[in-house]
Amino acid sequence: MIMMPFEEIELTVKTFQKLELSIEAAKFLIDIYDLNHSNFDGFELTEAAQPDFICLITIGALGKPQKVQIPKNVFEFPLVLILNLLAHEMLHVKQKALETLVEDKNEREWQAYYEMLFHTNFPKIPRVSNFYLKHFGNKGLQYYARMGENSELQLKYSMQKEEVERLINNLS
Repeated sequence: MIMMPFEEIELTVKTFQKLELSIEAAKFLIDIYDLNHSNFDGFELTEAAQPDFICLITIGALGKPQKVQIPKNVFEFPLVLILNLLAHEMLHVKQKALETLVEDKNEREWQAYYEMLFHTNFPKIPRVSNFYLKHFGNKGLQYYARMGENSELQLKYSMQKEEVERLINNLS
């Protein structure tokens, strides 16, 4: 699929939003940005998010199809932020598939926050502002710390941790 200009994508999403078709807009985005996965079982709408806080959630048992919950007003937030949040959740969809299962929650979250910074799985996703990069980097480091001091998981991701720390330090 040929990538549409961002302004056109944004206009299409705003049109869906005006028609109260948030799920259709989200499906459009996962197709345009190549986020879809065979373990994805669709979107569910939740209550509206507060103006200063938005949360998307992946639900479903490990090894089973996953749904992604999105607030009904999800597209009132900046599209670049939403795209990064969708990438985060769609990585969880992949991580929870039997063939690519990542059992440890801290490892799943570390990988998902790392994705929001470097877009290694979903390279079409645009980069967020430095404010969000710093926030996502720090959230990722929290999950890294929860893996346990000098644990096997921390050692596995030590090089990525250094990348994240360099990124955060360069933003300061």
